[in-house]
Amino acid sequence: MKLRLMRESIRWRLALATACTMCVALFLTGWALQSLFYAHVMHQSVQALEIRLDQVTAELEANEDGTPRIDADHLNDPLWHQPYSGLYWQVDLIKSAEASAEHAKVGTLRSRSLWDATLILPPDALADGRTHQHEIPGPNHQALMALERAVRTSDENQWRLIVAADTARVQQAVAGFSGLLALSLGILFALLMLAAILQIHVGLAPLRRLRAALRQIRRGKAHQLSGRYPQEVQPLVDDFNQVLNRNAEIVSRSRTQAGNLAHAIKTPLAVLQQAGELALQTPEAQELAQLLLEQVDIAGRQVNWHLAHSRAAAAGVPGHATPLAPALASLIRTMKIVYAERKLEMDWEAPAPTVVFAGEMQDLQEMLGNLLDNACKWASGRVVIETACHATELTIDIGDDGPGMLPEVVDSALLRGVRLDESTPGSGLGLSIVTELATLYRGRLEFSSSPNLGGLQVRLILPAVPNEQDADFRDAADD
Repeated sequence: MKLRLMRESIRWRLALATACTMCVALFLTGWALQSLFYAHVMHQSVQALEIRLDQVTAELEANEDGTPRIDADHLNDPLWHQPYSGLYWQVDLIKSAEASAEHAKVGTLRSRSLWDATLILPPDALADGRTHQHEIPGPNHQALMALERAVRTSDENQWRLIVAADTARVQQAVAGFSGLLALSLGILFALLMLAAILQIHVGLAPLRRLRAALRQIRRGKAHQLSGRYPQEVQPLVDDFNQVLNRNAEIVSRSRTQAGNLAHAIKTPLAVLQQAGELALQTPEAQELAQLLLEQVDIAGRQVNWHLAHSRAAAAGVPGHATPLAPALASLIRTMKIVYAERKLEMDWEAPAPTVVFAGEMQDLQEMLGNLLDNACKWASGRVVIETACHATELTIDIGDDGPGMLPEVVDSALLRGVRLDESTPGSGLGLSIVTELATLYRGRLEFSSSPNLGGLQVRLILPAVPNEQDADFRDAADD
């Protein structure tokens, strides 16, 4: 569930996209900086080795027999004299006077730091005065960077001067720089993400205000989205308000027309009914009068049905909220008055003030009134009303101790104009109207046997306005 919410959240999408982009950018930046630093350190190391190679070359002299000689005392760096210090020099014979072919004599002269080791360079065609660079193994498993240069002490003898240094210091410097660079980039990433989250929070603030305004409409505290929004959001707000206004106008017009039509038809029907009742007193016209009264009754049912249907068409219009407790208390008082002669016992407990139906008062009264009226008609002496509210769903159970209803006649009871017992007064429209109203509100009507009373239990499930504390908690969790 949380993963799905994260995928559907603009905030998480922006944060994830920003984090991925910054990770790639900082990784490439870190790699480039580390490469540049490594190249710089290696260049500095090579330059330092070239200076030392020049010093060794300057100290190179030839004896009378042409052999090379280097006065080590003139090389003032103490690392030249410390065994395995990581700084070495060596002189190899490349070409001698005894033979015209090239042959190498390794380690003719060596620094004291090499002790008993020699530097072995790969075969290389080296011109006089030219410098070549190599990476070679050294004593004590050291990794060395070596520079070589070819010099001549005579026409017959060619020598190779080698200067090498341990690369461990370079690697340590690079590793230290890499660690500091990683720490710096990590801090930079955290600061950039903090700035990005702050930017996202500020940028999405209008959407949070829009959600709060929609919540006010859902709770029935407003009928339109109020306030001004950025130019990217304001057209959506204006269009939504126009839809709400248009919807309210259509519903109001439909109800007015249905009421006017019902009123216009009921008056002639009342006249016809009175005429039929007078005609019943005439023996010759009794049959015709009976037919007239039956048709008037059918027409009256149709008018009542379509009038209720027009009211049901407005179900679910946003911006309506009806507390359950006052509506239920008023209907129960009415039922006690209507059925006072039967002395029915009506057990109920007033729901909390926070239990609110997400719809209009007259629709709630229409549904509960029909259900309570049916329960009181069939109850032997007791009716029980129980209510419950879970998140956005409101449940109302109405049970009686009457004869109940067989499962096979439940569907028939929900049909328009069908009455299961013609001995009881009514038009047969009650349950069908309740069913249609509940369906239009995305609710439902369920029938079962009352577990405690033995009669019929009807469960009406309707949408509820979310409790403000629960809604705020869920919104905070979403944030």
